[in-house]
Amino acid sequence: MKWKKSVLVIIVMLMGMVLGTTGRAAERLRLSTTTSTDNTGLLAYILPPFEQKHNVKVDVIAVGTGKALKLAENGDVDVTMVHAPDAEMKFVDAGFGVNRRLLMANYFMIAGPSEDPAGVKSAATVEEAFRNIAESKAVFISRGDNSGTHIKERKIWGNAGIQPSGSWYVDAGAGMGAVLIMADEKKGYALADRGSYLKYLDKIQIRGVFEKESDGLYNPYSIIAVSPARHPDVKYELAMALITWLTSPGGQAMIGNFTDKTGKVLFTPLAVPMK
Repeated sequence: MKWKKSVLVIIVMLMGMVLGTTGRAAERLRLSTTTSTDNTGLLAYILPPFEQKHNVKVDVIAVGTGKALKLAENGDVDVTMVHAPDAEMKFVDAGFGVNRRLLMANYFMIAGPSEDPAGVKSAATVEEAFRNIAESKAVFISRGDNSGTHIKERKIWGNAGIQPSGSWYVDAGAGMGAVLIMADEKKGYALADRGSYLKYLDKIQIRGVFEKESDGLYNPYSIIAVSPARHPDVKYELAMALITWLTSPGGQAMIGNFTDKTGKVLFTPLAVPMK
């Protein structure tokens, strides 16, 4: 009987050794990002290959760009993926972020009722479209969360010479998906990134009423590592591994192949030109 106990002890020890090597708990990498990259399902699509290769679990915190950058500034995350170029450059110039890389892009557009009571479809520019909405006092749902979309919206209002206010202008303080649903329920308008709009198309009745691509509606996304000089405890090497993966030909190909249910591409890769 003693030999059986000895064999059992050896088996248990071997199992422990195996679990200690192949079953080792994955490291955690903290990523702050925008609601658009999360709502579209992009992250759930592109992160698993990286996680498997590096035995890491990426903890995604999806908020507006302003909050995402603040989390990175405080060292509460290791890497951030956002879409507000001016705010990103301030973040890097202040020493909070390093190795900013352009990742992908799409365009902003205006979603609204098909009957278009504000006459947005006839506008020549996005500023004119916003003026038409304000003059008609048609319902407009604003993100109101200092996100990249909200920053772009405020810039457009400023360029249009308008300070929006009144019952027609709804400050939602919500993510992109929630804003699109609110605009749909209130038969109102909303500025949205095209990726989120396409992803929610089967959930809403409002449609793209202004989709003219222009420099003013260009929507680039970047990924930035949190500076280890500012926050020594961040997982800089893993952050750079993620950046390297996402900007590699393989990562860029996955982004370029990511589509909605109808096969429409949601983001254009920027780091590696796609044929």
